Amino acid sequence: MTSYKNADLHCHSVVSDGTLTPELLAARAHANGVDLWALTDHDEVGGQARALAAAQALGMAYLSGVEISVTFAGTTVHIVGLGFDPTNPQMVQGLAATRGGRNERARDMAEQLAAVGIAGAYEGALRYVGNPELVSRTHFARFLVETGVCRDTSEVFRKYLIEGKPGYVPHRWASLGDAVRWITQAGGVAVIAHPARYKFTANEEFALFSEFQQHGGRGVEVVTGSHSASEAARYADLARELGLAASRGSDFHSPDESHTDLGKLPPLPADLTPAWDLVAAHIHPGR
Repeated sequence: MTSYKNADLHCHSVVSDGTLTPELLAARAHANGVDLWALTDHDEVGGQARALAAAQALGMAYLSGVEISVTFAGTTVHIVGLGFDPTNPQMVQGLAATRGGRNERARDMAEQLAAVGIAGAYEGALRYVGNPELVSRTHFARFLVETGVCRDTSEVFRKYLIEGKPGYVPHRWASLGDAVRWITQAGGVAVIAHPARYKFTANEEFALFSEFQQHGGRGVEVVTGSHSASEAARYADLARELGLAASRGSDFHSPDESHTDLGKLPPLPADLTPAWDLVAAHIHPGR
């Protein structure tokens, strides 16, 4: 089995809420020493063919990827899929249904912002959207920064768009079982993304991991852009305890917004099974 020294299996392009094209992301990953890459756009596989072609042109190995939005215990949880067939009909149809509610939600968000004196937010957010089906809070945040309402996107999410603040509109995503099934039926491996970001109680987190494994989920992101060293260590321990494979990904969105660049992550602990080993047969080698 090929050993990859710098796998980055979580990032976003203009096809969802990133600011770079799949081609520019591939070039940035390659320049930063990534030797196994995956593009994981939100609820969308439309960038996969471009990402694969760009990776192979650079001689970089590639795994198909997606990040599926799931509602669990009243919270949005993200499940990364790796190494699946991106043309699988159940996957494609399921993701289309998941995307379907975003536009209505975006209009409701704009109405709330207008009620507190911020006009034109829906049209403003659309200026940042590469894929109109995937208008999201991130696009609204960029509009609020551009128009001077907030200094940066961190301030936006302190003052707006989160629960209890103007512009917050919940959205019911896929179920956990649906997301894991779409990935596994398409030949891939399902991974819980950045688990430290969910502010679950210990019982809620146990329920998430238990149900995830019951549905066939097999991995957890241990090293990721939003995890501190202690959080990475905690989820490494959990992976050992539950027999889960470990994944690694920067969650890179933009050169101007992301704290962690592509390929600039600490290594996975050597005793953990890398998630990509579970789908090694589906890795596209660099040409």
